[in-house]
Amino acid sequence: MATNLSFLNATGILLQSSGQIRRRSHTVSRKDLPALSAKAVSSQRLSLSPTSSLWPSRNDGCDDRFLSPPDVSSPMRSVTVRSQFSTPLIASNDEWGTWTALFATGAFGIWSEKTTVGRAVSGALVSTLIGLAASNLGIISSDSPAFAIVLNFLLPLAVPLLLFRADLRRVVKSTGKLLLAFLIGSVATTVGTVLAYYLVPMKALGPDSWKIAAALMGRHIGGAVNYVAISNALGVSPSVLAAGLAADNVITAVYFTSLFAIGSKIPAEVLPPPTKEAEARKDSETKNKIPVLLIAIGIAVSLAICKAGALITKYLGISGGSLPAITAVVVVLATIFPSQFAHLAPSGEAMALILMQVFFTVIGASGNIWSVINTAPSIFLFALVQIGTHLAIILSVGKLLNIELRLLLLASNANVGGPTTAAGMATAKGWNSLIVPGILAGIFGIAIATFIGIAFGAKVLKFM
Repeated sequence: MATNLSFLNATGILLQSSGQIRRRSHTVSRKDLPALSAKAVSSQRLSLSPTSSLWPSRNDGCDDRFLSPPDVSSPMRSVTVRSQFSTPLIASNDEWGTWTALFATGAFGIWSEKTTVGRAVSGALVSTLIGLAASNLGIISSDSPAFAIVLNFLLPLAVPLLLFRADLRRVVKSTGKLLLAFLIGSVATTVGTVLAYYLVPMKALGPDSWKIAAALMGRHIGGAVNYVAISNALGVSPSVLAAGLAADNVITAVYFTSLFAIGSKIPAEVLPPPTKEAEARKDSETKNKIPVLLIAIGIAVSLAICKAGALITKYLGISGGSLPAITAVVVVLATIFPSQFAHLAPSGEAMALILMQVFFTVIGASGNIWSVINTAPSIFLFALVQIGTHLAIILSVGKLLNIELRLLLLASNANVGGPTTAAGMATAKGWNSLIVPGILAGIFGIAIATFIGIAFGAKVLKFM
């Protein structure tokens, strides 16, 4: 008993009937086989005898996953043909499509902060969640080669761009009591980390538990860059890294709302009327919004710093990536040549904002939504205890030292969110004299948090 069955092509299984190609799982009756073979693309003669063992194998040019032998006990024997819809809409090797999706999502995250919801949850969380949804819904791939480029090149490039203002001497001189409040907040984060890890050990994460605790500690002293640098240095798995960032972004969004509520009764500063010189300077700056030359120089300098950091990392045999060395190099250079780097800072920070939004998109797209759902609750609870302890300590100690409430709130914002959120809070509250000090305090946090997090994690949290 033999029948002509035509069903193979170079890419998979195609059944052609009535002029239409159908690529989906279904059952073909033996009654339909002659009609199918009449319109075949290519044919192969196979025996369908119940006793035959000539079912095609991979050596026959067919993937045996797509075929199952007929049920010999059934009078209507059938061949089951299957295919998979696992290929995303934008394939992993579609480089132009992937880069379009990444930068479009990053741009949407930046735009979202102009809306009420976006301001409440932050553009970083918006980009992360959209990336997570896009990869898990099959819109983009979860393992595109473009992701490695973002993590290995664009993220390190963003670090020097963020830290062009990291002149440590200026930080000490310009921040005053705000720096003291920031240091109190950093100690409060450290204490909160120990307490949270004791109460919420995150055992479900296995060996990643103390590592993610150290990464979140660095996150709440500096920023997201420190979180990734510490995670890479300590070897946190990608799924846990994505879950931790997603959970922490939710906590920080709620926390910033709480800070605004606590400071709701603090009045804005009364500004003197602007002088003619100030108005002329403002008009001049408005006419030159895009400093193309400074952007080009800033990128070139940042690339050179990344190269230096990579060489230092290789020479010293440091494991876990070059971000710590890159951070150290840019801080040293910004302190030695403050005026030159300060001149590049505005354009550098604008570029860094774009790159960081793309990075947040990649973090989301790399995550498995079920892994995030299973992992995030324990991280969420850990971060809640950690930040709650941080707030209680910084407010209590600050009150004992007679530090103004607005300084404590802004310092806490700089700790948990970084320079961008600190500047945003100072601007929104009308504390104009604190905008630059808030930025400097946040930059100082980014400069030191990676080293503190790695050391504290390896020496303390690992043995708890």
